[in-house]
Amino acid sequence: MKRLAGGVFALFLAIAVWPARAEAPASLTVFAASSLTDAFTMLGAQYEKAHPGVRVRIDFAGSQQLAARLEQGARADVFASADARWMAFASAKGLLAGSSEIFAHNTLVLIVPRSNPARIGTLAGLSRPGVKLVLCGDAVPVGHYARQVLRDLEAGSAGAFPESFSARVLANVVSEEENVRAVVSKVALGEADAGFCYRSDVNASVHRYVKTIEIPAAANVIADYPIAVLKDAPRAADAQAFLALVLSDAGQAVLRSAGFLPAH
Repeated sequence: MKRLAGGVFALFLAIAVWPARAEAPASLTVFAASSLTDAFTMLGAQYEKAHPGVRVRIDFAGSQQLAARLEQGARADVFASADARWMAFASAKGLLAGSSEIFAHNTLVLIVPRSNPARIGTLAGLSRPGVKLVLCGDAVPVGHYARQVLRDLEAGSAGAFPESFSARVLANVVSEEENVRAVVSKVALGEADAGFCYRSDVNASVHRYVKTIEIPAAANVIADYPIAVLKDAPRAADAQAFLALVLSDAGQAVLRSAGFLPAH
């Protein structure tokens, strides 16, 4: 009799638990550039609050890594890149459901540790022998932009930077990272004397550990951030709604608060 009662109780417990398992939150998967970590974490929380039952799972990495994973068959609903180059790659591979839209812009700054052991006060100091510079690889949007900045500094500025400036600076690179957050981390920890990152990466928590050196507007870049719904997105309707949130006034306010420039 006790064995029968135990069996009935187990059956009752299984029936009671089954609906809860069946009603697990739907998952919206967003692939986003590392520099979007703060802004998209806030936007994901906003979306979940407005759409009960939907969980936003955001995978942050270098845009080049995310594009490569999508090409290799990774499933996601939304792709947000830190440059048009990797969005164009995704489009050429037939990975997008439609066209992409620019949702934000960014600029670059040079950062040095608060203690500034290499005594770098200007961009010219990057070419001194022995300076330990950390960059992202050229395939990474911010690494590509940084190299463009160095070329533009050398080409302009009325001779303020010598013809060999870019080559001399790149000769000081001690590490090439796969995403911008790794650059910021190494400089903040004092593992490098300087590094290029986005202005939005120097948030309040990072600013305690680094100093910024401005790049002349004529040599700086305006980084475009495109976003798109992916082809065969498992949650296509939610993907469109998330994209709409990012482009909305509320979404743009979040991006501005995180240090980005508005889309328009």
